[in-house]
Amino acid sequence: MALFAIADLHLSLGCDKPMDVFPGWHGYVDRLKEQWLEQITDNDVVVIAGDVSWGMSLRQALADFQFLDALPGRKLLLKGNHDYWWETRRKMDAFFDEHQLHTLTIVHNDCYPLGDGRAVCGTRGWFYDAEADADKKILNREIGRLQMSVTAALERGLQPVVFLHYPPFYAGTMCREMFDALKALGVTVCYYGHIHGRAAIQKATNGIVDGISLKLISGDALQFKPFLIL
Repeated sequence: MALFAIADLHLSLGCDKPMDVFPGWHGYVDRLKEQWLEQITDNDVVVIAGDVSWGMSLRQALADFQFLDALPGRKLLLKGNHDYWWETRRKMDAFFDEHQLHTLTIVHNDCYPLGDGRAVCGTRGWFYDAEADADKKILNREIGRLQMSVTAALERGLQPVVFLHYPPFYAGTMCREMFDALKALGVTVCYYGHIHGRAAIQKATNGIVDGISLKLISGDALQFKPFLIL
């Protein structure tokens, strides 16, 4: 089994929200499928760290889910800021069962054991430069979700492999609260998405910040080739 990751697919097969109009995104669905099939097997796991679909509801995102389900491997879905289809865990699981989307699994307030001593953990996160009281409230809630997820792994004696949608550090600005939470949990590597466009990607950090190794895995940053972690 191999573990891969990618974020920000922004699929829109069931709605009119094409990303091909943006530089670097031309033919991205076909490029993603081709590169996925080249390296991923049914025995592998792929983490999709947020912004999976532009669908405004589970029903509208169905075509995107079916596209992913037809690809090899187990897909673990985390929430992004544009995943408006996101519902309660019970509703999402029921929808996946109803439509026989058997390779899709939601990771939310929990972890996904990989069967090799590791577990996928993570949450959406929030703005790295959050200052307003409302943003601070959401950030604290996301930190709580991260703690629940990583603790679920640690309590089983598993090594957490941690993902966030929002970057905890970007363009020289650190989300101190998120970093403190990661360090308190013993996390030394964190994969993140959300950052798009050549100029923005160039400002993103792929390296060690305050003892934590960061890696950007947004779709266009990876040129739509899922990143091999282990």
